[in-house]
Amino acid sequence: MPRVPVTHAGSLIRPASLLSSLAAADRGEPGAGERYAAELRQAVAGCVRRQADTGIDVIDDGEMGKSNWISYLYERTTGLETRPLTGDFTTILPVSRDRQNFPGAYAEIDGLDAVAAAKAAEAAGDSGGTGSPADWVVTGPMTYQREAIDRDIANFKASLADAGVSLSETGGTGTQAFLPVVAPASAYWLRNEYYKTDEEFVFALADVLHEEYKAIIDSGLLLQVDDAVLMHEADTMLSRGQSWTDYRKWAELRVDALNHALRGLPAEKIRYHVCFGSWHGPHAYDPPIAHSMDLILKVNARYHLMEQANPRHEHEWRIWEDVPLPEGKVIVPGVVTHHTNVVEHPQLVAQRLVRLARLIGPENVMGGTDCGFAQGAFIHRVHEEIQWAKLASLAEGARIASQELWGARAE
Repeated sequence: MPRVPVTHAGSLIRPASLLSSLAAADRGEPGAGERYAAELRQAVAGCVRRQADTGIDVIDDGEMGKSNWISYLYERTTGLETRPLTGDFTTILPVSRDRQNFPGAYAEIDGLDAVAAAKAAEAAGDSGGTGSPADWVVTGPMTYQREAIDRDIANFKASLADAGVSLSETGGTGTQAFLPVVAPASAYWLRNEYYKTDEEFVFALADVLHEEYKAIIDSGLLLQVDDAVLMHEADTMLSRGQSWTDYRKWAELRVDALNHALRGLPAEKIRYHVCFGSWHGPHAYDPPIAHSMDLILKVNARYHLMEQANPRHEHEWRIWEDVPLPEGKVIVPGVVTHHTNVVEHPQLVAQRLVRLARLIGPENVMGGTDCGFAQGAFIHRVHEEIQWAKLASLAEGARIASQELWGARAE
């Protein structure tokens, strides 16, 4: 029977017990590695069960096994080394027009984020806080190490089996599990000192990512590629005096590299998530998504997840009045957001889904979130209680939308 299924962008808040064991393992405490492995399996199992109980149709492992959404990749890649960053700074985020025009606001936001991360680390028993940011440098040929992704796949599939969640091989809405990974464009804080050109570096990174992508697809799971930097880099480049043409050249190279990383993998099992950066802030200089929609739709993926619940981007659902949706594509708009503590009413969620469905067809819509609720082990955007309330509202809103769109035929 027809209905609007729901999913989310991937990263969920880690339980305190997992953070505590992670901090102990990072400090090298005796037996901490075994304790962390056990806590990780338990965290994934709890996360999977809670998503299923909440009514989320297409679920993941919450990224429980990652340090954060970007640098996890560097920890799995050879040919890199870390160097301490020096200087007096409050954020490692790049310069942007948003930061230039709201300096006081960002000073406060960055300070609050730093305090929150330090408190989370301290509560987990990490007396040193989250540590100093590292400068990751490519000093040799990059190759991928599979141990961590094999562990994540095994933990996730065991938890799915325990929760009674079955996998579908069709790649349609019946496929109920995915793992999120990073895109070539989003490999920030990675400095190249080995490859001769930017293009050679980006495609070498794509070859590394291909190994991770293929491992996920081969396991029977959906692959989600997270690309938070593709859109935000426009603001960064324009703030440095570069042109939109410069940005398009930068972005096109990385979309081509992403499709290279996805080579040979079935589009129907691939999700592509773009956002404008997870942090709370004005986002007044985010570029219109319509200006890059051709690049987004160029990616070899069936499902396209994008921000459309926060007040800076909610209006952009109307781009589909002018942009024809390519055959076989499914749009997954954010209909609840990590950008606010307010829990969206299910009727509002339904309204956001129905208006888009009436433009592009209900069979081409899935409900989602703007971004993840946690961008790292010690970084979250709302309280865990609010996270689950938002996901419950998402599921309920989709049920209301399904009845409005299909009436008595809805599941």
